[in-house]
Amino acid sequence: MSPLPRHQPKQLSLGSLEAEIIQILWRATAATAQEIHQQILSDPERELAYSSVMTVLHRLEKKGWLSCDRSERAYVWTPLVSQHEVQVLKTHKYLQKFLASGNPDIVAAFADSLDSTSIEKLEAMAQRLKAAKEQGDSCM
Repeated sequence: MSPLPRHQPKQLSLGSLEAEIIQILWRATAATAQEIHQQILSDPERELAYSSVMTVLHRLEKKGWLSCDRSERAYVWTPLVSQHEVQVLKTHKYLQKFLASGNPDIVAAFADSLDSTSIEKLEAMAQRLKAAKEQGDSCM
């Protein structure tokens, strides 16, 4: 079971260019603004100013998605969260919203849409949650 990451961006939602840039950084693990700009412009159909890339990088840093190493002449940008961690955070957020609704009609509609594979997955998750809770309780 994946625990929630220690670092969580201030905001999980991203615009389309923000999402594209974070994808580039996940693939590269780290890159300069110039490298990111060149990657985007490798598509002959694209036009994008270098200053737009810089603006988005600073915005992603402010949102808590990136860090910037300013020790070199060309700043190097690095993701603070992995793709997997973001998936965990988003799933947790959606689950919390679902559970907070407390609306029996929503739960019933969800339950009606489940197939046998989904039910097996939910049962397996419930078992893992139960085991993790029991392990946590025994450590107290």
